Amino acid sequence: MTRQLARFVAATDQAAIPDVFYEHAKVALLDWVGVTLASKEEPLVKLLLQFADRTGGNEQSSIVGYGVKKTATQAALINGAASHAMDFDDSMAEFWGHASASLFASLLALGELERKNGRDLLASYLIGLKVGLVIADSVGEEMYAAGFHCTSALGVIASGAACARLLGLDEPQALNALGLAATQSFGLKGSFGTMCKPFHAGRAAEGAVMGVLLAREGFTGADDIFEGPNGLLEAFGGAVNDYAMGSLGRTWGVERLAQKYHASCHWTHGPVEAALAIKAGHDVQAQNITSIQIICSEIALATADVKQPRTGLEGKFSIPYCVANALVTGDTGLAAFTDEAVSTPEITSLIEKTTVRAHPKAENFDSRVIIETSGGDRYVDDANVMEELPELDEKRVRGREKFTEIASPILGARVAETVAEAVLSLETIDDVSELVALVNG
Repeated sequence: MTRQLARFVAATDQAAIPDVFYEHAKVALLDWVGVTLASKEEPLVKLLLQFADRTGGNEQSSIVGYGVKKTATQAALINGAASHAMDFDDSMAEFWGHASASLFASLLALGELERKNGRDLLASYLIGLKVGLVIADSVGEEMYAAGFHCTSALGVIASGAACARLLGLDEPQALNALGLAATQSFGLKGSFGTMCKPFHAGRAAEGAVMGVLLAREGFTGADDIFEGPNGLLEAFGGAVNDYAMGSLGRTWGVERLAQKYHASCHWTHGPVEAALAIKAGHDVQAQNITSIQIICSEIALATADVKQPRTGLEGKFSIPYCVANALVTGDTGLAAFTDEAVSTPEITSLIEKTTVRAHPKAENFDSRVIIETSGGDRYVDDANVMEELPELDEKRVRGREKFTEIASPILGARVAETVAEAVLSLETIDDVSELVALVNG
């Protein structure tokens, strides 16, 4: 398995990847740039920058939103953590986490260092994502159930594969890069709700950059790190998925990426969508609600079960808060997840009327919301955001609107528009450092 994946990384003809998947990748990159910019003032980003300042190093790759350069590994770490800091970045059910966070952080750090072009970066992203999905099909569910954060545990592998491709490593070097990436799989879900969750994404990007640079110089790793004795699959009780392996070069999976339109954990989005549908369809007013019942999957409840959040960060992992806030304010963007917002009396009062329970037959993102009102009405709506993904054209429109909303206050409307145009025509850029310069004003 490891050798087949290394061959796929090294030998895939990027011209054989259909253009539509490059278009999906550009939408994903625009989303990544926006959420990374939006997180530039987050405390964890500033702490990581301070750490980089203290440890020093060559100025190689840029920190998004700051216009300063750090080492390539430091830039990958900081930008990867920033992109996941607000939990507003894309995710993917099949990946069991946030696929783009570490992929783009590592690729941009190396792309700027090595002066790579936009088409190569996009192809590397698609190839790395596909490797990550093949591993996810073989062991992702077992990893997640064991308590590991796949954004990191799978992200470092996907990013390692992508960066190996970007640097043009040959098959033996790519094999070592995968070995180096896989042995760095880590990230515990017990860290959710703390700075360590986005730190996982940053470390995945950092590890990928370090791994491929070492592999290029001859640093070795296990050549059967996935399927071999004491390898990744055996460690987590997974098994080689022959169907997924057979899909290499035939399918790409990027169309299954889900960009977020609510600034919270993706497990909360189904209940929010169902609640908003009831509110819009029946003109339900929050003050008239007597009870809210939310039914979801066991995994959703285990991940986002904060009952009464005390901080904005906890609010992102609280199904009751996310639903109550949506019904009271209708604003599910960044402003909804501050320490002040989660303490709003009308919202906390509605949370007290809310119960959440898991149904054993509910699939991962299945959600049902039942609202009863003082007038005796009872409304029910179901949602599954991973089965109701918008088509590419709608993704592009909604993605651009999201980017404009969160990037314009930082860059200014004119520069934000220029950046969006550059990202959505990335294949025409000869040096991705041009894009990084635009993003940094």
